[in-house]
This record gives sequence, C-alpha cells and structure tokens, in this order.
Amino acid sequence: MSSTFGHIFRIHTFGESHGGGVGVVIDGCPPRIPISREQIQHELDRRRPGQSEIVTPRKEADEAEILSGVQDGVTLGCPIAILVRNTDQRPGAYDEMAVKYRPSHADYTYDAKYGIRSASGGGRASARETIGRVAAAAVARQVLDHFHPGIEILAWVKSIQELQADVDPQTISPEIIESNIVRTGDPAMVETMIERIKTIRSDGNSVGGIIECVIRNCPPGLGEPIFDKLEADLAKAMLSLPATKGFEIGSGFAGTLLTGREHNDPFRMIDGKVRTTSNRSGGVQGGISNGETIIFRVAFKPTATIMSNQQTVTSSHENTELQGKGRHDACVLPRAVPIVEAMATLVLTDHLLRQKALG
Repeated sequence: MSSTFGHIFRIHTFGESHGGGVGVVIDGCPPRIPISREQIQHELDRRRPGQSEIVTPRKEADEAEILSGVQDGVTLGCPIAILVRNTDQRPGAYDEMAVKYRPSHADYTYDAKYGIRSASGGGRASARETIGRVAAAAVARQVLDHFHPGIEILAWVKSIQELQADVDPQTISPEIIESNIVRTGDPAMVETMIERIKTIRSDGNSVGGIIECVIRNCPPGLGEPIFDKLEADLAKAMLSLPATKGFEIGSGFAGTLLTGREHNDPFRMIDGKVRTTSNRSGGVQGGISNGETIIFRVAFKPTATIMSNQQTVTSSHENTELQGKGRHDACVLPRAVPIVEAMATLVLTDHLLRQKALG
C-alpha cells in the first residue's frame, strides 16, 4: 500500500478509521524550524468531525501528540511523528458491512486487491486518514513561512450541486471563508447551501460539488519537468483525497472552447518583473510556476454512504440489499476545504525544498 507522499519533504500516514489512532511520520523537514503545536491543532480543528450542524456528528477532539522530531518548539532534522488517538469509535455500526459491500466505497476493491479489509468505517479508505496529511501540512506551512513568507494558500467551496459561489480569487480572505460553516467564499450563497445540505441529509441522501483553491505570491521556478510538473503533482495530490473525481487548473476544460489567440497569456515587463496580462494558464506553464496566481478546482462526488436501501452483493458473491448506517457527512465539501489546502501546502513545500536543493 502506498502511504508515502513527497520527495524531499516526505510524509507517511498511518492508522484506520476505527483503530487506536491515526497520524503521520514526516521525513525531510529541515532542522531549526520553529514549530507551533497550536498551529497544528488549529488546522486539525478545521477538519475534525462534529464541528457544525451540517457535518458528521462523530465527536473527536483530534488532539495532536508530537512524539518525535521537535524539541523546545524547534525541529531537530529527525523524523517528526504526530499521533491523533481515536476516542469515539463505533465499530458495531459496521457489522453488516463486514459481509456486504457498500456501493461506491472501497470495500469490494480492497477485498479484490488484498483479500482482507478493515470493515469498520472504511479503514484506510476513510477520510479519517487525512488527519495525518493535515497535521503534516501544518508543519509544512511553518517551513514555507520560514523560507518564503508571504505565500498564501486558500480554498473554498465553489459549488454544491448547481449552486455556484461567486468568488474573486485575488481578494478572497481566510476570514470570509471561515465566517460560515459551509466554508464558501460567497456570503450570499451561505444560507442556500446550508439549506441544500440539510434537505439532502433529511432525505437520507448526499451531494457533491467543487472546491476551488488559490495559491498567491508563489515564486516562479517551482516544478520539475517532465513527470513531476507542478500541476501534475497538484493533480495527484488532490485526486489522492477520498471522494475526488476531477481536477482542473487555470482555464481547465473551458479552455478547450478557445482558440490559441484567445487562450495565450501575453508576457509584459511590469515593475521590473516578467508578468502575464492574463492568467488562463493558472500560474503554471511547462509544469513550472510562472509567478502568477495558481488557481485550480477539485470535484468531489456525493458521499457514498446514504441512509437508503441500495442493491449490492455480499463478500460471498450473493445479491442482497444494504442500508447505510453510522455517522457520515451528507456533503464532504465543508470539511474538505482544509484538506485541499493541506495537500497544496505539501506539494508547494516539497517543490520549494527541491528548488533550494538546486542552489
């Protein structure tokens, strides 16, 4: 199982949804970087369950324990291990699912690959695995601040089903995003989106949508052609997240409707720097950042577990039916916002350190 991500700043996540705990081991973090445990905890609090009326009611403090690699608030250059213990497991809710495959989950495919799986909560396939990523990214954020302060990485809910938020990526702020439980950047859409999620949940159903992310003040030169292009690594990072089904950067699929004359970003010298007068490339050209704002979008499918009867098969290959149980998000997007930011932070930190290694 591939649980490692990154080249220089490498992370290895561990743990199952209803096991003793989940966490991460970070290798390649430079020494003498000031690390705030409070900053790590702040990011974990943004993704934890039970934080509002529109997310899963599972109650977890998600308290981070730094087990190694940090002394007196400073990194040692050694592997950093961070553990979050599970305290509100209810594996009994998954007894039926131990023999029945949940539609659109990883139950069948894990059995097909390994011949064994952790049925409770989806095991490693659960979004609870992302705790390790968020904790590691909180460390990575502090590495970014040390070497290149000023880089901003912000994500928000762009859409839920057909409900579209109107957000300016150049001016959106963390305060606006965090001012509402949906984490959309458009105050005018907050109540409409909340009501949509509540209505869907009351019907035992689920919805998906799109998260948009912006990286501002990124220096030019980050990215490793040919196979580790910056947008390629961002795409892999995002599509490694649970429930993701699509990624596009800059003009994305809409760019296919334009001609080259319409799509190209002209270069100009502005304030002594090479700039582009448009940004349909989304801040990346030839796989390398060009100094413009990086902007991309990630599509999330509706949550697979729904509280309705669905057709499925058993592990002994018999047709049957299954009704979802347990505590689940009717829409994963509000809690996925900090996870998207986390993965973008990990990619950018790794590429920044790779660039520094070039001298």
